[in-house]
Amino acid sequence: MFVLIGFYNYTVWLTYIGMLSSVVGITLACGGHPVAAVICLMFSGFCDMFDGIVARTKKDRTAEECSYGIQLDSLSDVICFGVFPVVIGVSVGANEWWQITIMALFALCGLIRLAYYNVTEEVRQKTETGKRKHYLGVPITSSALTVPLLFCFEGLLGRNFPIAYTLLLLVNGALFVLPVQVKKPGKTGLAIMLALGVVCTVLILIFGRS
Repeated sequence: MFVLIGFYNYTVWLTYIGMLSSVVGITLACGGHPVAAVICLMFSGFCDMFDGIVARTKKDRTAEECSYGIQLDSLSDVICFGVFPVVIGVSVGANEWWQITIMALFALCGLIRLAYYNVTEEVRQKTETGKRKHYLGVPITSSALTVPLLFCFEGLLGRNFPIAYTLLLLVNGALFVLPVQVKKPGKTGLAIMLALGVVCTVLILIFGRS
């Protein structure tokens, strides 16, 4: 019997869907529709917010399934929250050499942070039980919230928006690799981020340029 490699149970569905949303968003950004792309970015962030919660509901996951979930999540995050924001930046006019350089470094910082997280998480799971309580460095998924927040002010920033966007990725990328301890959000934190996402979506849909 022919069987595809990989795992396809419900614990990974949200990660798969989130990655597909970002690929659709990348094509929208390349086609000159950055606002629609940002909506896709937020949806990918929503999927990432709950994929871990969904995965933990399956109590009989094998060690291989758990490791696969960690690797899959990080590989998806590279696309969704590392590469995708750079494509959005180019689509809004951040295409000067220095802007491309900064955004490339943003993606690199995201990649470094994810690889470091994977290594430390594997070590932690061998010595600790339960969920991680703190992150070292701001999670790369934060771009799913910071980028839409900036887009809410696109009209006010006008022609300066591409510069503001570049500076946002500069700061965001630096926070990926700075050794700052960030508390993992609980139910209240997730609810606040979800509410912010809804508000951003409404504002972007109302005031977005395309």
